[in-house]
Amino acid sequence: MPEVIFNGPAGRIEGRFQPAKGRNAPIAMILHPHPQFGGTMNNQVAYRLFYMFKERGFAVLRFNFRGVGRSQGAFDHGAGELSDAASALDWVQTVHPDARSCWVAGFSFGAWIGMQLLMRRPEIEGFISIAPPANLHDFSFLAPCPSSGLIVHGDVDKVVPPKDVQTLVDKLKMQKGITIEQRTIEGANHFFDQKVDELIDTCGDYLDRRLAMAEAG
Repeated sequence: MPEVIFNGPAGRIEGRFQPAKGRNAPIAMILHPHPQFGGTMNNQVAYRLFYMFKERGFAVLRFNFRGVGRSQGAFDHGAGELSDAASALDWVQTVHPDARSCWVAGFSFGAWIGMQLLMRRPEIEGFISIAPPANLHDFSFLAPCPSSGLIVHGDVDKVVPPKDVQTLVDKLKMQKGITIEQRTIEGANHFFDQKVDELIDTCGDYLDRRLAMAEAG
């Protein structure tokens, strides 16, 4: 898994990139949790998502937002991190220009950034949003949400209460032309302690179904 450094809006960005074997293999980007609460690209959920996509033949990138690890810059409350994510997608598309599709997967703060990126980049055709912090950040920018995706959360999450995620899901489900799937992991807290295997299995099952539908398409 090659270590990569590429230029971002605030300086160098540190990442890990898994190239794909096929020229037109899809791209996936993994966005990590909140930098000010210990979130890095090596977070267990982000790490496992990376390998989940890799096993399915994707070209996958995970990276540290500005000010994390060896990425330059300082925390910017989401605005700069969204710019980092856009630059990261630009970089992947440069090294893997023939990708047939693009996915984004984010955990917590990363889910918020990922869903904003979705609005800016029409080439993103699928998303996985894990424990999106619907109580901490405004998601009203998803009007309308441009792509179908999966929202997963735990039923004992104390950081992001399930009712707030439910409100977000209900709002998105009213939109035409996309399908939002929701999965609740029983007994899972915000960090999915002891539940990461179940979380990744849930995400993998969803991704397999979407990929099969695209092939049948």
